[in-house]
Amino acid sequence: MPKMKTNSGAKKRLAVTGSGKIKRKKAYKRHILTKKSAKTKNELGKTTLVHKSDESRMKVLLPGAF
Repeated sequence: MPKMKTNSGAKKRLAVTGSGKIKRKKAYKRHILTKKSAKTKNELGKTTLVHKSDESRMKVLLPGAF
């Protein structure tokens, strides 16, 4: 049986932490930034973890990372 391929889009957007959780960037920081407050834009620049209910779907996209 052939090896499973990692999803190219997922490997560019997601990272696995040392404890096995999945990190992602936040959305809504690409354009229309004038009406957003500085606090909002600062928070959107930080990374966050993929929600527990979505982790199983992300692990299918990243088979070699676990």
